[in-house]
Amino acid sequence: MQEMRSSLLSSDLARRLRPLIYGLIGIVAFVLWLTWVALQLQVSVAGILNAESTWSKAQKQATIDLYAYAVSGDAADLTLFQRGMIIVNSDRLARNALTTSRPDYVLARSALLKGTFLKPAIPGTMFIIHYVGAAPFVRDALQSWRATDPYMDELAAIATRLQHEYAQPQPARALLDREAQRILVINNAVGPLTNVFSRSIALGAAWLASILFWTVVGASALVVLIWLYFARRTLAGIRSSDERYRTLLEGAEDAIVVIDERSGRIVEANRAAIALTGFPQDRLLGADFDGLFAQRTSTRALAELADGPADGAERVMLDAHGNAVPVEVRSSGASLTGNAVRMAVIHDLSERLRLEQERRTAAEALGTIAEGVIIADSAHRVLAVNAACRNISGYSGGEAAGLDFTAWRCLEDGRPLPADLWEAVDRSGHWRGEVWSLRRNGERYPEWLSISAIRDRNGAVQRYVAVFSDISERRRYQQHLEHLAHHDALTGLANRQSFEQHASEAIARAARSGSQLSLLFVDLDGFKAVNDSYGHAFGDRLLAMVAERINSQLREGDFAGRIGGDEFTILLDQVHDREESTQVARNLLLTLGEPYPMLEHEVFLSASIGIAGFPRDGEDVPTLIANADAAMYAAKADERNSFRYYAPVMHASARTRLTLAGELRQALARGEFRLAYQPSVRLDDRRVVAVEALLRWQNAERGSIAPAEFIPLAENLGLIRTIGEWVLDETCRQSRAWLDAGLPPIRIAVNISASHLRHPRFAERVQAALEKHRCPPATLMIEITESAILRIGERTQQTLGALHALGVGVAVDDFGTGYSSLAYLKLPAIRYIKIDQSFVAGIPHDSNDVAITRAILALAASLNLQPIAEGIETEAQRQFLLESGCDEGQGYLFAHPMPAADIERLLERPRVA
Repeated sequence: MQEMRSSLLSSDLARRLRPLIYGLIGIVAFVLWLTWVALQLQVSVAGILNAESTWSKAQKQATIDLYAYAVSGDAADLTLFQRGMIIVNSDRLARNALTTSRPDYVLARSALLKGTFLKPAIPGTMFIIHYVGAAPFVRDALQSWRATDPYMDELAAIATRLQHEYAQPQPARALLDREAQRILVINNAVGPLTNVFSRSIALGAAWLASILFWTVVGASALVVLIWLYFARRTLAGIRSSDERYRTLLEGAEDAIVVIDERSGRIVEANRAAIALTGFPQDRLLGADFDGLFAQRTSTRALAELADGPADGAERVMLDAHGNAVPVEVRSSGASLTGNAVRMAVIHDLSERLRLEQERRTAAEALGTIAEGVIIADSAHRVLAVNAACRNISGYSGGEAAGLDFTAWRCLEDGRPLPADLWEAVDRSGHWRGEVWSLRRNGERYPEWLSISAIRDRNGAVQRYVAVFSDISERRRYQQHLEHLAHHDALTGLANRQSFEQHASEAIARAARSGSQLSLLFVDLDGFKAVNDSYGHAFGDRLLAMVAERINSQLREGDFAGRIGGDEFTILLDQVHDREESTQVARNLLLTLGEPYPMLEHEVFLSASIGIAGFPRDGEDVPTLIANADAAMYAAKADERNSFRYYAPVMHASARTRLTLAGELRQALARGEFRLAYQPSVRLDDRRVVAVEALLRWQNAERGSIAPAEFIPLAENLGLIRTIGEWVLDETCRQSRAWLDAGLPPIRIAVNISASHLRHPRFAERVQAALEKHRCPPATLMIEITESAILRIGERTQQTLGALHALGVGVAVDDFGTGYSSLAYLKLPAIRYIKIDQSFVAGIPHDSNDVAITRAILALAASLNLQPIAEGIETEAQRQFLLESGCDEGQGYLFAHPMPAADIERLLERPRVA
């Protein structure tokens, strides 16, 4: 290997000495060239002297011609003046073009030719003016030349004025004389400057001749010295050839190896080659070059590669760790001192292949993304589309190619895309917004479009990339949300906010036109009981049916809304008299009062309606709603299933209810509730066997308040459960007190609401109350109305089952007044049926009541249930019930509700009078 490197150095010495010989030949050629340049400069000087003579003559002759024109007015003199000025201005233009920092040689040459300059002298003249303009004499000549410029400009201006004056019918002689005198003054001023210019040119020519001589001598000497210097450097460089060779080799970024052609082994390698292969230098030098690669080639093939094209061959190299490295090999062969060598440059392709893989991945990702992508040229013509674009628009790549992709896109109103869209893209590089697009089948759909511009290095737009997606589904969802924002989700009617806004607009229109409006406030009677009994899903379906019936009664221009719960509002537009509102209210009551088919049931509801009119009962929406609400409460308090018109006195009733609600919240804490007990007796001997606990409210200020007044209010306020728990606890306490007093054990009935029965821990609380007061479960009876268990759910069945397990009996109150199947009577917890007083009141004279009562008693007997009659007030009623098989009853015939102390005295006597 060292012999090979020595051979390479010897060949390098011969190669490096050749330039010195060529340099010597070059010196001779350079001196000859300098001599030629000197001759050319002399020609240029001669040309300048000739031009100086021409310029001086032209300048002087122009002054003489202009003076003659001023005196005589002969147009021929003016023409001569203008010809002379052409020469003067051409030379001046050439001078100015050459004395700038960036000379315009084309303009200068053209100007010099116009000035009758010697053509062979033009290049040298331009060189002297530009490069030697600051030299002695030349500088003075140019300064004196420039000093004549204002005078020449003034002569041109005088010529213009003279020409204008002579064009007049009567030229002013005085003016012409003044201009002629001024021409003489200018001639006297220009003459010395012209002499300075001529003298400087002559002296400069002599000076330049001497400079040229010494320049040739000096340049020749300098070139010889330079040649000697480089000869010395060359010899010194030859001595350091190995170091420079190593530096060049090591400085390359690619791996470089030198290979002996005969053996195919590596004789030299740079650091990049060592790093790429992973082999140390001592192992790499002398190694088989072809052995570095995964697939070996023959020596002949390697030689053919060396003599082949310059394009590299891609191969896979194995590094020291056995890792495959993709590389590109470029090889060139040479013959040095009889030894054939080859230099191979190995370029690592790993990064390039990685980038190509990333590009392929990006292309695949572009083809699989859900958004449509269009690539267009700067004229918006489609170049390529992805698969999503084809799926969304229906246009294949071939069909869309060349089309203007904005041609099938427009704004929602059909107008084309605005020009400012493209201005925004060109200005900021992107734009995004909602547009409407046309599928290939003609279908229009909303589209979210984003356009970006791709620019070249100069900032010019090369491509547009449009990304779009079909937002039809999103639009439908937004419209649904907007509908929900203004409508009740359950019934589809306007919500409170939307209704109030619509009503406000209608009031404004009515105020302008002087017309009248009516606002109806509709509240369903007994809906809460149905909702609690059947469940919220049942109640929601019922409300939807109510909304449909309300809509069916609306006139054109009327507007309905649901403002909460089972409360609806209706705005009647263009009402001419009260009779119109009355008719609508009656129709609504009839329609809403019809049975509602719900699965196997028929549910009956009624409604209470309050009516307030604009402008009679209020001039804004809140006032009208409040007044109609007050009228509705008046209708509900009077008889239900009716309507009332608003009157100011109704607000007093509403305020009373509000005050009562506040006092009801505090009644329990103040101890204002008490229990009254109504006995239940055996009908044959009138022996007391049970009592029914009845809640009473003794208000400190209002006195006794009837249950019909505060029980519905407690249910609306959500207090009924708390009050019921107090009743249950107080009943158990009283039962224990009577037992401790030695009185005979009797059954105490407690009324509970449907919300109690639906509560998951109700049975636990009953058990806790019994255990707290040590009451036998048999002494407690739970009463629940038939309507509360019309549709018994799983939770209610579990609660009844838990009560049965405790030993607590359950009685169905108001039996026969609800609307349901009789399946719940099979539950073991149900032990008693209470015949409603509405049936008892008509016996024994009303045949219908007699038939119903006997049917209930027969049903109870067949199901082994104990009947209890309510509301017995006459002896005839008692006798009929006893004969019909009813053993127990209660009513004013036997006793009114009484305090616990009176019950104690009654129990001391076994039977009532």
